[in-house]
Amino acid sequence: QAQLVESGGGSVQDGGSMRLSCAASGYTGYTYSKLCMGWFRQAPGKEREGVAVIDTDGSTTYADSVKGRFTISQDNAKNTLLMNSLKPEDTAMYYCAAGSRVPGNPIMMEVDFAHWGQGTQVTVSS
Repeated sequence: QAQLVESGGGSVQDGGSMRLSCAASGYTGYTYSKLCMGWFRQAPGKEREGVAVIDTDGSTTYADSVKGRFTISQDNAKNTLLMNSLKPEDTAMYYCAAGSRVPGNPIMMEVDFAHWGQGTQVTVSS
């Protein structure tokens, strides 16, 4: 069965960097090149929001709040979110997701992502 496993969360100080990874497995009948991969996050008391997506054509979409600081990349079955210049407001549970959507859609919608990881906590202290 399809599975996404995140790793790399933890605690970092304001201005620090962190790399999150997502390993995909069990996508029988798919090639990973046909899946768009994304990262969403949810802070306490807030709704889950899209952070970054990489589409099947290699195009990327970022939330305005992370543009220029975060970079999403894909290498076959492994997805990586490199986060630089982290801020306390980046503190959240980060979820990896896989799905299908129109490449380049600037709106990151949870409904486009059928599979989700368990999440990894990122805490940025000031």
